[in-house]
Amino acid sequence: MERKSSIFVVMHIGLQFSILAQANPEYNIYKAYINGNMNEWKNQMETYQPITNEQKLTLINYHYGYIAYCIGNNKKSEAEKYLSKAEKLLNDLEKTQYKLSIVYAYRSAFTGFHIGISPYKAPFLGKQSLEYAKKSYSLDNNNYLAHLQLGNIAFFTPAMFGGSKTDALRHYLKALELMEKNPSLLTNNWNYLNLLVTIINAFSEMGQYDAAKRYCEKTLTIEPQFNWVKNHIYPEILKKLKNE
Repeated sequence: MERKSSIFVVMHIGLQFSILAQANPEYNIYKAYINGNMNEWKNQMETYQPITNEQKLTLINYHYGYIAYCIGNNKKSEAEKYLSKAEKLLNDLEKTQYKLSIVYAYRSAFTGFHIGISPYKAPFLGKQSLEYAKKSYSLDNNNYLAHLQLGNIAFFTPAMFGGSKTDALRHYLKALELMEKNPSLLTNNWNYLNLLVTIINAFSEMGQYDAAKRYCEKTLTIEPQFNWVKNHIYPEILKKLKNE
């Protein structure tokens, strides 16, 4: 009887956990991110039904991550599909004047995505992306997402056109500082891990492999099962350090 009771308790806990996971898309997105399971990410995104403005902003964030993945993996038609959906949600939020600093930060990112899909548009859209990022910053200079977009623009703009990896890193580190001042942004948040990866890549691109290694170790302390860093980025950084 005792054994049967123990099995029942375990099954009951497992069922509760399963129900909780199904009811917590943010956690599911996080797990999909650390495991590199973008099919599950897409499934969570497709089944999420926003009602409030804050929920629309959450869904925009899911689109933001998924579109970046699509562009990075040359799935441009897929990226365009979800970019259109995300921009419609942004239009809704802008009409209601909801959290405009965040809205404009996403506008900046999505304009950059249009460039990623069609690079020939860079001369026309690059300035627009920067203007949105500056507008976001002017409304709230403590918005980590504004700093992240300013960093991305500085990082990916050629130096001859005003880009600077040093300026980019400064914005990335400021974004991290702002995130880490808010404990609610640090638990099971794919954006936090993604920012750390962005910083790792920036240091690596600048040849600062010791710093990149430190941030890899910081990231794996936060999330030891983060597949992308654990099995790909960190070993590559160690290899580069060995070859110096």
